[in-house]
Amino acid sequence: MELQQKLNFAPFWKGLLFLALAAFISTSCSEEARSRLAAKTNAFGKANHVVVIADEDVWEGEIGDTFRFYFSSAFLILPQPEPILDLKHFTPLDLEKDPIRKELRTYIYLSDITDKSSATAALMQEDVGSERILSAKQGKGYGNIQKKDKYAFGQLNVYMYGTSKETVITNIKNNYSTILKRIKEEDAELIAANIYAGGESRKVEENISKSMGIKLKIPADYFVAMEEENTMWIRKMTSEFSSNIILHKLPYTAKEQLTYEGIKALRDTITKQYVSSDVQASYMLINDQDLPMFVKNVDFNNLFAVEAKGIWELNNDYMGGPFISYLIHNPKSNELFLLDGFIFAPSKKKRELMQYLEHILNTVEI
Repeated sequence: MELQQKLNFAPFWKGLLFLALAAFISTSCSEEARSRLAAKTNAFGKANHVVVIADEDVWEGEIGDTFRFYFSSAFLILPQPEPILDLKHFTPLDLEKDPIRKELRTYIYLSDITDKSSATAALMQEDVGSERILSAKQGKGYGNIQKKDKYAFGQLNVYMYGTSKETVITNIKNNYSTILKRIKEEDAELIAANIYAGGESRKVEENISKSMGIKLKIPADYFVAMEEENTMWIRKMTSEFSSNIILHKLPYTAKEQLTYEGIKALRDTITKQYVSSDVQASYMLINDQDLPMFVKNVDFNNLFAVEAKGIWELNNDYMGGPFISYLIHNPKSNELFLLDGFIFAPSKKKRELMQYLEHILNTVEI
């Protein structure tokens, strides 16, 4: 009888043992997962900074030349050339030498992924995956994927691969604009954090809403420099630069207003009236002789708009800088809104300053 009782209880003890073992494994796995998560830090680095992971011969060869041509070409449009992106090159060995190098914000991997001698290709294999590699071989010969948070939180990893040197180059040429747009989207949050680090100027925002009938997110360090009927000038002044926003509204009367000639004439008329220096008879004009003014039609929050980028100068004075303008058509009110941003920053780099202005202007709600 005693033996029979022992046999009857055996399944019960086995069940307990199994549950205990399962709980131990589950806890161990959870602790391991938490450990891995805890080991990740937040990615750091500036906007517009990209690390390129590529073998030395790839970076110094035709692939690297093509990549630099497209990704570090001139930012539109500045008086002195500055690149769209600041590029830093690491080989896979460089990446492993210092853990800090894995904690930057943006990486682009470049490789012929079928090259068995390539350290970069070996590094990319797992993240790209055999299915995508096969698809590239059977298709166009190249591909791109993006992954977040590989080594650190808030990190973007872009893989640009091909099945030969030629297809990698074709990939760069065909897809650089898409990749640049993705990087810009990723940088937007960091740019916004820098712009509004001190908060917003609710007083200026309310003034704009009341006077112009639009909403605009204005950083706390901007102030109203001038206000007249249908026109406002908002500024930020430091010892190194002046950042400026001019707002103007007018009736929409003809489609010619929304052209190259139309936006140029409107901007020149407004700045000639309001913007000058201490030099007598000085006034601001667009200079599209020394550098071109780039004009294109854009969709601005579901409203038709014309975007213009170029450089300005002061007539009768030696001052100049970059500007960006949007002329937006509101069909409900049959009005045009001019949003114009310009920088005066002698002897200072202007790329980030213009990006900040562009970001502010793009917060508009009409």
